Amino acid sequence: MAIANLNTHRNNRPVKKIVNEPIIQSEARGFALYVGVDEAQAVAAGVSLTELVKALRGTLNELVPGAETYAAVALAPKGAGGRNVDVVRTALHDPRALDQLVRRTDTDDETEDGVVVDLSRRRVLVNGENADLTAKEFELLTYLIENQGETISRRELVELVWNTNDESAPNDRTIDVHIRRLRSKIAGFEDIIRTIRGGGYRFDSHPDVHVEDYQI
Repeated sequence: MAIANLNTHRNNRPVKKIVNEPIIQSEARGFALYVGVDEAQAVAAGVSLTELVKALRGTLNELVPGAETYAAVALAPKGAGGRNVDVVRTALHDPRALDQLVRRTDTDDETEDGVVVDLSRRRVLVNGENADLTAKEFELLTYLIENQGETISRRELVELVWNTNDESAPNDRTIDVHIRRLRSKIAGFEDIIRTIRGGGYRFDSHPDVHVEDYQI
């Protein structure tokens, strides 16, 4: 009895051969360590950037004799904002940092209306205008954002945003004044900071509020 080959006769289509692509294995050949220290910080610590590089190289040679190193200094326009480590990563073409820069540029173009919370530049834009938050107002907002959807007590906000030894730190009740000022600077979107009766405050997401994060 002849047995039909269903693989070749079914729908009159030939069987396709499965070709297994070779697996390319990889190995670690080194690493990059981005150091966000400007000249002023180095001088304040009593060293120079050159001395820091020499010290790091010395430590590496002690741990791994003969290890090769390469150092490059990242330059930025004087007075440019942003965190030092983010400037370094962008200047030295770190792929992830460049991707974030492109996304930030696209977001700036697409979100002129609404609120943009730029964590790396420590600023908040409302309909394209700088909200001019104080340092404490920005820290209040970012802490609420980091705990989105969770109710944060007034006491927790005071303890985490203000130093316990800071005489200007508000009490549980005067924190309401700081929240009120913060809300006034994001007029039209103040409902993203909810007052929870007997609980504290909560950050709620909003379709017109965009948080630009940074990664290390």
